[in-house]
Amino acid sequence: MNLLGISAVAFLAIASISPAPTASAESQGTTTQTVGGVYPALVGGALSYAILDDLPRGRILESGSLTISEGDLESSLATLPADVQEEMRRNLASLLEQRATRDLLLRLAKEQSEKGAGANTDEDASIREYLEKAVGDIQVGDAEVAKFYEDNKDMCGGLPLDQIEGELKQYMLQKKRREAVNEHIRTLGRRRRIVVSAGWIKQQAAPAMDNAVDKARASGRPTLVDFGADGCGPCDMMTPIIEDIKAKYDGKMNVEFVHVREQPVLAARYGIESIPVQVLFDKGGKEVWRHTGFIPQVKIEDLIEKVGVR
Repeated sequence: MNLLGISAVAFLAIASISPAPTASAESQGTTTQTVGGVYPALVGGALSYAILDDLPRGRILESGSLTISEGDLESSLATLPADVQEEMRRNLASLLEQRATRDLLLRLAKEQSEKGAGANTDEDASIREYLEKAVGDIQVGDAEVAKFYEDNKDMCGGLPLDQIEGELKQYMLQKKRREAVNEHIRTLGRRRRIVVSAGWIKQQAAPAMDNAVDKARASGRPTLVDFGADGCGPCDMMTPIIEDIKAKYDGKMNVEFVHVREQPVLAARYGIESIPVQVLFDKGGKEVWRHTGFIPQVKIEDLIEKVGVR
């Protein structure tokens, strides 16, 4: 089930916090602190490699000629639906990342167009064109499709491979493209200097982490999170499984459910595009497994054992 009809460009701005490794001072080969290195659960996109430093009062981000102030962020917040604003106010770092991503991509798209045939006046289209060129030609081979089919027969409804091979290949191609785009965005800070106010981002960490998922990840125990919603067939099928796992492993691990329509910002922070999605974190809070769609309980429990829970 596709989640809330998030537009392609909106997805590019906010998707996927957990699958990719976070930026650290060591990974950059310097002692400079990055947002992703100091606050690994707070951001996962364009601000991962942003440098933490002091900025003039009221300014929270700068990158070349691009600057974003607290007032700019308040203006962005005011454009959101009223029922989303309260949750987003607790996640202003995510809102900053969303706005910065779009602004940075627009500048990169403009630079690219200046070297080519001319600028596209449609901003969303120019971003898509830039990203298509940035990630290059992506292919999915027959062997990849066959392996995916063998590993995910449960989500294929018992249909033989030859009946759904084309659909699976298209699904995998879209997935690989999204992953390539996410990685390109996540590493923007390696290619362009991005600076974020250290004092401002520190203030945002506590309210952003004040939710069941991030608290569970910080508990020192493995955590299983199911992202879903009422009225979604596969989600409803997962409900008794998640409840049984929660009872079975009580006291040994955390098991949480996130209703994506009630917590859309948290879902976006974790890169949820369609539902249901199950995510498993080890005792250190690191994501070790992610699955989209229905999955039998026995397969989840096999993975749980691999993170040391019995």
